[in-house]
Amino acid sequence: MRITHIAPLSVAKVAFVLYGVLGLIFGGFFALAAVFGASIGAAAGEESALLGAVFGLGAVIVLPLLYGGMGAVMALFMTWLYNVVAGFVGGIEVRTEGGPMA
Repeated sequence: MRITHIAPLSVAKVAFVLYGVLGLIFGGFFALAAVFGASIGAAAGEESALLGAVFGLGAVIVLPLLYGGMGAVMALFMTWLYNVVAGFVGGIEVRTEGGPMA
């Protein structure tokens, strides 16, 4: 079996979700760090503690969208590029064992 063409939009959709999940995970870490830093700032009497907390919560929204969007765009480009290159060299040969997949 040889893969000679991949649907770019299907790959972009999957990449958007996968990279969005990664962005949510990283955004969660940023949020924890920002809230932790804000709590230390609040204990020290700094007025910028609220800004740190807002930044942390914003990271949970912005990073998944940013990672998902960029991942989808890059996957779309790389899939298109694969299809162009596969047209010249014939694609990727895949060998499978066993019967047909159900």
